[in-house]
Formats: sequence, structure tokens, C-alpha cells
Amino acid sequence: MKIIDGKKIAEDIRTEIAKEVRKMIDAGQRVPHLAAVLVGDDPASQTYVANKERACKEVGFISSVYRYPETMREKDLLDVVEFLNNDEEVDGFIVQLPLPKHLSPEKIIRAIKPEKDVDGFHPVNIGNMVLNLPGFISATPYGILQMIKHAGIETEGKHCVVAGRSNIVGTPVSILLSRNNKDANCTVTLCHSKTKDLKAMCASADILIVAMGKMEFIKADMVKEGAVVIDVGMHRIEDAGTKSGFRLKGDVAFDEVSKKCSMITPVPGGVGPMTIVGLLMNTMKAAKKEVYE
Repeated sequence: MKIIDGKKIAEDIRTEIAKEVRKMIDAGQRVPHLAAVLVGDDPASQTYVANKERACKEVGFISSVYRYPETMREKDLLDVVEFLNNDEEVDGFIVQLPLPKHLSPEKIIRAIKPEKDVDGFHPVNIGNMVLNLPGFISATPYGILQMIKHAGIETEGKHCVVAGRSNIVGTPVSILLSRNNKDANCTVTLCHSKTKDLKAMCASADILIVAMGKMEFIKADMVKEGAVVIDVGMHRIEDAGTKSGFRLKGDVAFDEVSKKCSMITPVPGGVGPMTIVGLLMNTMKAAKKEVYE
């Protein structure tokens, strides 16, 4: 069994991005600028934004964070989105999800200009992805594709089962891995909580991607011997023995499933770092006008 080291893969990709940034500086070009809007004090969101800031600093991007209280009005958030849409110094930005319940994520996402939507959530970018047209791919699916490529995972002709059908991870990654290219070409089955005999379906996978949002949902008897398992889940559980006061677990019961796998991602250190890399790659594309003129 081999651990797929998302942390190391992300580090290698960040090194390449940093080289591109140095070339831009040498050519007298402005370096990429990524902004984030954070409403409220959700701990997981704060951690993600802090990690994004750290990654931007490492590769030489400019990073801005706009922080607002949980009580922020929807109109005021839309005004912030419009301001960033029109700020020529900002190449791309994200509005960190989840938002407080009184704010509509759909309305906010639709208000972001597609050419600055480096999270890849705008309907235009999702539509372009479905049609295999240029656009920004959601950061987590994009990161998973990069992980599969850099880890040398064979995909062509393989049966890939995606457990979880969210618009953020499951649905887009199922589409992307069915594409006719050398890093995809899977036969893909998209499963969810209402799938009949989900256990047998998961156990038929050569590549199992799990994004169910249920801690340690996938057990050893749901995984085929020698399968590749990619765990997208991330759950905080209290642990007084750690410095942070918590530890992370995924959607896969790692200790038992890892004994059957050929390759598996850990939590943390697997998909998480790759999501931030996907965001950086999209921001670089936005800065270089590679997707939208």
C-alpha cells in the first residue's frame, strides 16, 4: 500500500507556480492577486483562508482577505462582490462557503464575474466544464485531477466510482474523469446515499473517490482489494491531546481500508493541500488571461 502524499505533490506544483511568478516579475508584469471574502467565524473556513494566504505568500502571489461579521446583510456582501469584480488589481476571488444561513450562496456566486470565479462555482464555468470548453474548474476536482496525474495513477479503462453527488466535488469530478484524455478515460459510476446496494457498487471500483460528508463511512468491506482510494472528507473531532484541540478524520476508515488498497490518500495531507493548489492554478490562469480575454 502506498500513501498518496497530497502535501508533497502540492509542494512540487507550488514550486512550479513560484517559478512562473518569478518569470512574470522579470518580464515587468504584475504578479497574480487572489482575494477571499470571509463572512462569520466558521473555524474550518478560517483555517482554509489562512492556508490560502500562506500558499499565496509561498508562490509570490498577492493575497487579500475581506473579513465581515456573521450579521452582514446580503446587499452589503453583493456590494463587496461588485467591488472586487471591478477591481483591475484583483485577478480572481472567492467568497468562502458556507455562508451564514440568511445569505443565499447561489445569489452571491451568480454575482461573481465568471472570469474572476477562480473557485469555479459560477454557472458559466460549470457549464463550460460540462461542455469541455475553457473555464475554471472547481478547485477540489481540479486538485484531484492533478493528484491523479502526479501520482501516476492509471485511469484509462478503469472503473471509477464517485460516492457523493455535490456540485462542488462529486458531480464535476465524475464528469472530468470520463473525459477522452490520457489522464481520464474512466468508466464512471456516480453514487449517493440513495444508491441501491452502495456497498457492492463501491467494492466494484478500481478507483474510489469518496465525498459523502459522513465520517469514516467507507469501511474495508466496501473496497476492492488493490483499489485506489481518494478521500475528500474532512471532519473535526475534539482531541485534548493535540495542540489545536482537535484532529481530522475523513470519509474513509483509514486504518482498516488502507490494508486493502494499492494507494490511498490520508486525512489530513491528501486532497486538502491539492484544493488550494487548484485555486492557485486557476488564479494564475486568470492573471495570464488564459481562459477569458
